[in-house]
Amino acid sequence: MIKLLFVCHCPSANTKTLRDSAAHGVRQMKLENLELRIQTPAATDAGDVEWCNGIVLGTTENFGYMAGMTKDFFERIYYPCLNSTPGLPVALYIRAGEDGTGTKTSIERIMTGLRWKLVADPLILSGNWDANFQDQVSELAMTVAAGLDAGIY
Repeated sequence: MIKLLFVCHCPSANTKTLRDSAAHGVRQMKLENLELRIQTPAATDAGDVEWCNGIVLGTTENFGYMAGMTKDFFERIYYPCLNSTPGLPVALYIRAGEDGTGTKTSIERIMTGLRWKLVADPLILSGNWDANFQDQVSELAMTVAAGLDAGIY
């Protein structure tokens, strides 16, 4: 069984829409060997990360940095997962009011320390809300699911 974990910080209706679009896209693929778990950063611990074969991480950009809940997630799982999850495939999307680069850089540094593998360029959804954001996040999540299912990651 392939296990995909979505860890998504969703403080607004728009960010919940992004999460739901990603989950819907993956479910529409009807991959028989895929188990999808969707959780908030606060509800996710090291056991959840060790359980999965890949992660889709969604966060907002707050004050030019990742959301505090996302940072808290990393602080709680970093040392417990440091030696147990190297090479974990991860995809990242950022809902950014600014340009998202501070958030991207910060998360990439943490992932480098964890030795996780970004399987796609981080998706930065910046500026005013755009309905195309939903399709972009869904496509990113489906790419991760398909890669895990095909054994690419």
